[in-house]
Amino acid sequence: MIPKEIPDLKTDIPTPAPAELSTSELRRFARHLSLPGLGYEGQLRLKRSAVLVLGAGGLGCPALLYLAAAGVGRLGIVDADTISLSNLQRQILFDTSDCGQPKATTAARRLRDLYPEITTDVFAESFTAANALTLAADYDLIIDCTDNFPTRYLSSDTGVWLKKPVIYGSIHQFEGQVSVFAPHLGAPCYRCMFPIPPAPGSVPDCNTAGVLGVLAGLIGTLQAAEAIKLLTQTGEPLLGRLLHAETLGTRFREFKLRRDPACPVCGENPAITAPIDYDLFCGLTAPPSGLELPPSQFAATRHRHFLLDVREPWEHRLLPFPADRWIPWQDLESQLPSLPRDRPILALCRVGLRSREAALLLRQHGHLQAISLTGGLESLA
Repeated sequence: MIPKEIPDLKTDIPTPAPAELSTSELRRFARHLSLPGLGYEGQLRLKRSAVLVLGAGGLGCPALLYLAAAGVGRLGIVDADTISLSNLQRQILFDTSDCGQPKATTAARRLRDLYPEITTDVFAESFTAANALTLAADYDLIIDCTDNFPTRYLSSDTGVWLKKPVIYGSIHQFEGQVSVFAPHLGAPCYRCMFPIPPAPGSVPDCNTAGVLGVLAGLIGTLQAAEAIKLLTQTGEPLLGRLLHAETLGTRFREFKLRRDPACPVCGENPAITAPIDYDLFCGLTAPPSGLELPPSQFAATRHRHFLLDVREPWEHRLLPFPADRWIPWQDLESQLPSLPRDRPILALCRVGLRSREAALLLRQHGHLQAISLTGGLESLA
């Protein structure tokens, strides 16, 4: 069961809030109404709920389908893509005749056919740093059904800032995993689990590696189940737990997850408090001109710069380095006034990702010559 200390998620019920279930809904949801712990009150909670689903693909299709079938009253669908023939192996909301049509609008039409009383919000666009907070503001929770790392970090960060649970799911070939990220409920966020994104190209997507179609149905359905539990305050959601599914051997494993007190978003001293350039963070776009210093130039130019180390204490023990100042990344924003302005700052970290964000942050606060060491201190070692 959900611990009693977890607050009721229904603090922002969409208006106008339906007072009762209609006669047709009583018939439609009869099997829910007789369930212990769910019943009429739980079904009414679902009708008054609003869920934002990011992606109407392999995970999004089964998640959307079962949420609508369960009676969730409002679904937001975010997807800028169109339907192709190769999608139909796993994207079960669509038919062959739908090829070439927008996924978001087609999915919304199918959901209304299934449950006419539903409200569907169609966003035929990508979920980006520019629109994330606005799109997610009116929903009770977010289900991340995307397949790229920038959006996963963005959706998790958005959930932290808006205090909304984010139901995470991912699939790869024959394996998938599900969890619920919700620091405001005591669970970690995505960054706690993956503080540094993988190198670009190191994790092949479904187009390259392939994926078992029914695996998408399994993981997407589990995401819908987590949403229903959270919205109805029934059962035990995957808070602080990661469920891993492997279909070839039909094995399920559970892993415990803990919040990272040094997390730059949900930690004790957050350094990232607004959306950043997530493509840049994940290494998918080139940094602004002049933002990075190649390792080959470090020895010749280090004396010109104020060396700022933004690593964690444990990283110092692994690779000591005599910088001019050490400020852990999560503490940097609060320490900005103490940094000198008479010398350009060179930010350093282990592999060059946090130092790049540090250089961008420094430039935003007037240190216009701040740069980052490409590849971090490991590139020198």
